[in-house]
Amino acid sequence: MSPSDPAPHSLAEDAQGIVYAATMAGFGIVILTHLGLVTGQTAGLAVLISYATGWGFGPVFFAINVPFYLLGYLRMGLAFTVKTFLAVALLSGLSLWLPGQVSFASLNPWVGAVLFGFLSGSALLALFRHGASLGGVGIVALILQDRLGWRAGWVQLGFDAVLFAAAFAVVEARLVIISFVSALVVNLVIAINHRRDRYVAA
Repeated sequence: MSPSDPAPHSLAEDAQGIVYAATMAGFGIVILTHLGLVTGQTAGLAVLISYATGWGFGPVFFAINVPFYLLGYLRMGLAFTVKTFLAVALLSGLSLWLPGQVSFASLNPWVGAVLFGFLSGSALLALFRHGASLGGVGIVALILQDRLGWRAGWVQLGFDAVLFAAAFAVVEARLVIISFVSALVVNLVIAINHRRDRYVAA
């Protein structure tokens, strides 16, 4: 088997990858929300809604992703959609449980932003490599790229720009600026480590 045609992951490997990713992403969300920071994509929208309404991140994130499962099925297939649903559901549940298990006596916001970026980047890499994602905007971006010729990366960047602009109405400006660092770290981790010619990205 050639390097360009890797063997598929087993069911056990997929399960481990999804659990790992959801746990790392969940811990990242604990850091993010503890510091009052924001992030991009669907998770960022859920965080912003939770700040504005007082609703928990987990239920909001789960609900936001529901409409995207049909799009994921149409664009990526059943296996991708099922894995993504499991990852989203697990992250939603862990985001409710983990804050009661972890506390911070001291956490510098700049350091926390970088840690969130590393955790979230590694979580997304694991999901991509196991044929899943955390749903949402990435799927829409790929569909718009297919149908309208809009580059998926630019669509996602545009969504994040609007999201961060809206964050200034909800979050202290200093924290929004620090949040840009976390988003930059996430994207650098993915850009440096992700093989788009081998793994699914959404």
